[in-house]
Amino acid sequence: MQKYSDDDIRNMKKVTCKIAGDYLGVSPMFISIGMRQDKLPIGFAVKNNGGSWSYHIIGERLIAYKNGKLTEFLIDGIEDKLNKIIDNFAGMKQDLIALLKEKSK
Repeated sequence: MQKYSDDDIRNMKKVTCKIAGDYLGVSPMFISIGMRQDKLPIGFAVKNNGGSWSYHIIGERLIAYKNGKLTEFLIDGIEDKLNKIIDNFAGMKQDLIALLKEKSK
C-alpha cells in the first residue's frame, strides 16, 4: 500500500480507486462500492451501458473526507448543483443532435 500526501492527491490528474484506497488506508473495493452506493462522498460512480462502472474521484473532496472536513450539508448542495448541470448538458446534447440531424437533411 503506497502512502500519498494531500499534496500528492492535489497534483494528480486522475485519482483512481486504488490510489484513493491507499490514501485512506482501505481497499479499492471499499472505495468503489462506497461510491456506487452513494455512501462515500468523494466523487461520482457512473454505471455504463455495458454494466461496468466508471469513477470520478475529486481530489479536494477526498482530502476533505480524510481530514473530517466534509459536511453532509456541503455535499448535498454540491450534488444538487451538479445534477442540475448534468441535466442542462443532457438537454443541450439533445438539442445539438436535433440540429445536426436537421442540417444533414
